[in-house]
Amino acid sequence: MDKVRRLLCTTALFGLTGLATAAPDEPKEGVQYLVLPQARNTDAGNKVEVIEFFAYYCPHCYAFEPLLSNWVKKQGENIVFRRVHVPAGPNVLPQQRLFYTLEALGLLDQYHGKVFAAMHEKRQRLASDEQVFDWAASAGIDRARFIDAYRSFGLQARLNQAASKVEAYHVDYWPQVAIDGRFITSPSQANQGAAESRTEAQQQEYALKVMDYLVAKAKAAKK
Repeated sequence: MDKVRRLLCTTALFGLTGLATAAPDEPKEGVQYLVLPQARNTDAGNKVEVIEFFAYYCPHCYAFEPLLSNWVKKQGENIVFRRVHVPAGPNVLPQQRLFYTLEALGLLDQYHGKVFAAMHEKRQRLASDEQVFDWAASAGIDRARFIDAYRSFGLQARLNQAASKVEAYHVDYWPQVAIDGRFITSPSQANQGAAESRTEAQQQEYALKVMDYLVAKAKAAKK
């Protein structure tokens, strides 16, 4: 299954382009987005919860990150945005633990992009605990404090919650975005039905338009 997930990560953005019919102006259920068979509870109040399912090793997650971050800023008070680092086998577990350690320490905003850069620009594997500890120390994080959080009981609880989220939302490739506990889309999903092949950047831009539509739809339902 881990090999299948990794393959989906590296191919999903390209396998659904070039289909015969044009994508409509208004996204369609079952085409540009899916509706979960059972809505999930959210704790976003009157705002719309948006969850990105991602992995640090995933090149498409790395490519999507700058556009997604800008989109989140533009949404402002409309949404509550969360990330879930997916479990994807023993080589990815140190990266997943890294993500939740940064989150637990309140350092995620400061270091999230730096982890992506370390892996995809500096080619650091971060595939073992020691590699992660060395990276954290080199990035200026107190090594002992980081290791304590990394190995804490609370961190295991976060990993368990992530696994539960992935299962509840039927996530089997990434990046994927869940909106309001009801809708799922992604750059590959959003571009189903495109009349012509699109670059990865174009697919991502169109996915954000589908996400705009779904946030507006969810927000209107809350009134």
